[in-house]
Amino acid sequence: MAGRLWVGTSGWVYRHWMGLFYPERIRGEELLPFYARHFQTVEINYTYYRLPERSVFEGWRSRVPDGFRFAVKASRYLTHLRRLQEPEETLTRLLERAGGLGEKLGPVLFQLPPNWEADPGRLEAFLAALQRWPGHRFAFEFRHPSWLTPGVYGALERAGAALCLPVHPEMPLERRLTAGWTYVRFHAGSRGMGFGEEELAPWARRIGEWRRGGAEVWCYFNNDMGGHALRDARTLLRLCGADGSFG
Repeated sequence: MAGRLWVGTSGWVYRHWMGLFYPERIRGEELLPFYARHFQTVEINYTYYRLPERSVFEGWRSRVPDGFRFAVKASRYLTHLRRLQEPEETLTRLLERAGGLGEKLGPVLFQLPPNWEADPGRLEAFLAALQRWPGHRFAFEFRHPSWLTPGVYGALERAGAALCLPVHPEMPLERRLTAGWTYVRFHAGSRGMGFGEEELAPWARRIGEWRRGGAEVWCYFNNDMGGHALRDARTLLRLCGADGSFG
């Protein structure tokens, strides 16, 4: 059976989406339900800067239909300040609050800083701490090339965690699956923030191969300028044979 494809954007609240995607006159509480009529997933970037109370996650859960999924980006306090050290308390707070999403919680993303060189021992300890949370999906976005090694891939594979694939001309990228699913973040194309169809077509073919092999694929477009993330998400869905219509 082919793996499922999830395509969305990083965040859903952008002022310049008014009139471009959202109706000009729309109330704040109507934004997420409107978004969820056109995409089946969204990546929450807000949690990278500030972790809301569980009630906020519960509110988001109540505004989207069954089948919708949220990816959650872990706090920079955990990934950039603590650099995965002594994670138990921070992980507990994150996952208990994000648990307010219930069955609509998708992957949790840990984005590591670009100036942090590989520390396999600390990664192994962190992966061990994640074992307290079975049933969750965890992905790691490494921004320093020293992390892209067979030893790191093996650690992720043993933990069932995904190697996040960051698509950006200046970010290290290894097109490798370390789990039965993968997480792709489309940051920027070769000629700027957006992606043209010629750049997304090879990714669509690759995604098709992964899915035919049974892998579930999660894709998010971010760094939005002028609404390109919406257009690119729609294009990728179309190229993959899915319904990417909106607005």
